[in-house]
Amino acid sequence: MVGTVRGCARARDGFTLIEVMIVMSLIVVLAGVGLTMYTNSQTRAREAVLSEDLFRMRDAIDQYYADKNRYPASLDALVTDKYLRAIPVDPFTNSADTWQTTLSEGDPANPSAEPGVFDVKSGSDRIGLGGRPYAEW
Repeated sequence: MVGTVRGCARARDGFTLIEVMIVMSLIVVLAGVGLTMYTNSQTRAREAVLSEDLFRMRDAIDQYYADKNRYPASLDALVTDKYLRAIPVDPFTNSADTWQTTLSEGDPANPSAEPGVFDVKSGSDRIGLGGRPYAEW
């Protein structure tokens, strides 16, 4: 009788294949959820940076227009005239050269004024988490 009790105790020392498979499946599911949340949080952070950069550049364009009664000829004019320290890097294209600018229309009150940068948008072709392309922000 002593031999059979020892035999049963040895058989129960490890895990069965089903138990190991269930644990591995749970780990894979949790890792997948964590990776998705991490990726979405990175995208949300980049969207926040893009929104802030667009706000700052548009504000600088408005200040330039208020001071000089004309729009800047390019985004570089904002840096040259010290309205911005530097042109920010687009967080989705990783370049400061991809910003898309919208030129102003001619001013009927000042026909000799050349059109300048009226608005700025991202040069990215990606679509945001909200469903709107970044180029439309």
